Amino acid sequence: MEHAEMIYSDEYLAYNFGEGHPFNPLRLKLTMNLIDSMGFPIVMRSPRRATVAELELAHDPSYIEAVRRMSETGQASWDAIGFGLGTDDDPVFPGMHEAASLAVGGSLVAGQEIVQGRTQHALNLAGGLHHAMYGAASGFCIYNDIVVAIRYLRAAMGWRVLYLDIDAHHGDGVQAAFYDDPEVLTISFHETGRYLFPGTGDISELGMGKGYGYALNVPLEPFTGDNSWQECLEAVLPRVLERFEPNILVTQHGCDGHAWDPLTDLFATTKFYWAAAERAHQWSHTYCNGRWLAVGGGGYELARVVPRAWTLLWMAMAGIPVGELTKTPTEWIQRWQSLSPTPLPQFLIDQPKDFPVIPRAAEIQEQNRNTVQRLKTAAVETYCNLF
Repeated sequence: MEHAEMIYSDEYLAYNFGEGHPFNPLRLKLTMNLIDSMGFPIVMRSPRRATVAELELAHDPSYIEAVRRMSETGQASWDAIGFGLGTDDDPVFPGMHEAASLAVGGSLVAGQEIVQGRTQHALNLAGGLHHAMYGAASGFCIYNDIVVAIRYLRAAMGWRVLYLDIDAHHGDGVQAAFYDDPEVLTISFHETGRYLFPGTGDISELGMGKGYGYALNVPLEPFTGDNSWQECLEAVLPRVLERFEPNILVTQHGCDGHAWDPLTDLFATTKFYWAAAERAHQWSHTYCNGRWLAVGGGGYELARVVPRAWTLLWMAMAGIPVGELTKTPTEWIQRWQSLSPTPLPQFLIDQPKDFPVIPRAAEIQEQNRNTVQRLKTAAVETYCNLF
């Protein structure tokens, strides 16, 4: 086992847009309970609220003030829409500023633990809010914890940062923040924006100015499964890591690309999310002296998917072995079965028999290979030439 730290508090559950909203914070509690039910040792650190000055590392002061103002009343004000608030995606709720600040503070604590040498790996599952922009909320994300954490790492240590995003949705807010920064390389693997929010993340989005060539995107075809997604990671990451030479790996582990997720069209299983986490672990040691900060992200299949995917992420971080038939504890299934209309899976790794064969799998895989090749061709023409 390796030393890894989990940043967590039940106070995270206050980040709650209300009944019926797909971004349900209960998924965090289910995940922590599953990890506990597995009997794994866990080093826990408490998050803290990010200060206004820290939030300003990522956000316009006028936006932060608007969030604070509406947070106090729990009502959308006349200017809410201009700040991306009061929408179906990002409704206003009482205590919104405090809840969102805590999620950001969790990622800051994770970064501080690594910077101060107390751990090599740190995980904040309440983080991963990658859509929040400089002056607006977006896609269930009020404040962008990833941008704040990366800017902290840059200021504190001057580290070059490679940011990897495997959420089904493009990591647009993080990309935008570092689009002209050659010291932060952002790379996102996501369902193509032709069909899915936020509609961005094309291979042509390569950065600007000094950052040209340091933003990379692999838009995946709908119904992309484990093998093709993993193949794309392997075709891009090792070479980019070798050429970019980051000091720390920051990864976002949204698991909404799972075949059962209700909001996307990808077809991954928990086997992919485990494999991706294992590779991130290996890459952190090979290229970053073991420094790895991981965060959560999307994931809207509350009980069947998110807890298992993120338990597997924690196991990878902590160096805990996983087998194809590692069982989901019976007591956990019994406790939470009422949340799912279908039986909760018996194993952490999804079983192939539970998924239909995709008739176009070979064609989808070939389209994704072509996308990777087109990205490499485009990136080679930039002056950084990471390939």
